[in-house]
Amino acid sequence: MTRQKYIFVAGGVMSGVGKGIATASIGKILQSKGFKVTAIKIDPYINVDAGTMNPIEHGEIFVTDDGTECDQDLGNYERFLDETLTSDNYLTTGRVYQAVINKERKLGYHGRCVEVVPDIPNEVITRIKKVAKKTKADFILIEIGGTVGEYQNSLFLEAARMLKILEPNNVLFIFISYLPIPENIGEMKTKPTQTSVRLLNEAGIQPDIILGRSSLPLDALRKKKLSISCNVVKENIISAPDVKSIYEIPINFEKEHLGNQILKKFGLKAKTHQFKNWQNLVKTIKSNKKIVKIGIVGKYFESGQFILLDSYLSVIEAIKHAAWYFKFEPDIYWLSSANYEGKNSIKCLKELKNYDGIIVPGGFGPRGINGKINAIKFCRENKIPYLGLCLGMQLAVIEFARNVCHLKNANSTEFVTKKIQYPIIDIMPEQKKLLRIKAYGGTMRLGAYSCQISPNTISAKAYNLLEVSERHRHRYELNNNFREILEQHNMVIAGINPKSNLVEIIELKNHPFFVGVQFHPEYKSRPLNPHPLFKEFIKSAIRKHHHN
Repeated sequence: MTRQKYIFVAGGVMSGVGKGIATASIGKILQSKGFKVTAIKIDPYINVDAGTMNPIEHGEIFVTDDGTECDQDLGNYERFLDETLTSDNYLTTGRVYQAVINKERKLGYHGRCVEVVPDIPNEVITRIKKVAKKTKADFILIEIGGTVGEYQNSLFLEAARMLKILEPNNVLFIFISYLPIPENIGEMKTKPTQTSVRLLNEAGIQPDIILGRSSLPLDALRKKKLSISCNVVKENIISAPDVKSIYEIPINFEKEHLGNQILKKFGLKAKTHQFKNWQNLVKTIKSNKKIVKIGIVGKYFESGQFILLDSYLSVIEAIKHAAWYFKFEPDIYWLSSANYEGKNSIKCLKELKNYDGIIVPGGFGPRGINGKINAIKFCRENKIPYLGLCLGMQLAVIEFARNVCHLKNANSTEFVTKKIQYPIIDIMPEQKKLLRIKAYGGTMRLGAYSCQISPNTISAKAYNLLEVSERHRHRYELNNNFREILEQHNMVIAGINPKSNLVEIIELKNHPFFVGVQFHPEYKSRPLNPHPLFKEFIKSAIRKHHHN
């Protein structure tokens, strides 16, 4: 293949239409045909990265190996493509404007007037080309965030249009749009998509392929209507109905020959057809009948009367991957930490016995902390498999210090402003300077760090390795001044960072599975390669399920 190919994916009608999963699925299909693929997400936010965004509003903050806090869609790309992405694969409006302004300040434009157009789109194209050169991918997929017709993403559409002019034979546009079926009408409506395509046309872009998202598959009549009104041949109107699992989507697309239609547009032929493993995965997902019940105790999934699962997307997917490995289907329950505080907490805590395993994921701030600590104590005392992620590890240490080591006032300096008698969890020294000057963005302990694992531990058994690399996102750590007393009371320090001597993993003896990790193992789980710690946790949960 002589020239690299660029596929832009944009969306219409509404947000949340599934551009990220569609992009990841297209990448998976092209991979299965023997091509090297990478993916880029463009976020139309002024934020330089996603690190300072509220997870309830924006969804999960995903972290790459090189420490970039980015949109959760990069997690989807990594899971589907089984590729490790970097900071270069993530663009925001803020990041692009910042680069242009910095270049202008250094006379990088040689004194000429710097303008929004063409200089901002040109910077976007430069960054896309950088990823292409670095990865040497055959296909570079670029997802443009937001919805067509918004002001916020217009400059990114302009970049796509300009790149098409520069390389007319190497650029393809895929448009994903929603087709509603109003309950009182009972008919799938194409008009919103027709209008969105016209808005895309106004930006100077004609879609080559349309993916029609709806609760049901598109019928022949709807495809014909879209073909005529949107100037797209019928074969390139692809149905994208709701499915039980997102991992079915590449299979559904291939039923409508999406991969071959893309290759045909570029005048290419498939090199291989390696889709068997993915098809087997989907077959497993659909055939699972056995259930394992997992409770997630958190606080980032309540928005009014709605539950927003995106706040813990990678955790959810990691649970699924591990459960499917054992031919089980996870039944995931969202347990608000507020339920385990106050007068009804004892009754609510007893209900934790109904679950096969409990997870306390990451988070920030003092709200709901006591409820989580009470839930952890209940898991410890009642031998319920427990996995603590980041904050979930820190709270497990606080609970153990208070109730086993008898350090009644043990706490984290994150939650209390006054002096603490036993600061069992404390801020890292370099972080104190950053917080003093309010340098919050991109300053946490971020990205991949090494962890040395102690032999004969649950973690060593799970990994079958004594040194691993895992991704982090936190400012606070287990205070090493208290390690000795924790170990005296049978807490196992199962993993440490060899350079900083910081604690990475804690475990408890005489418990079926009680593990807390300072890192985020969920970021590295893959559907065809579940994370070892999640596998070991689910294995223990299945044992409890059978025991019950």
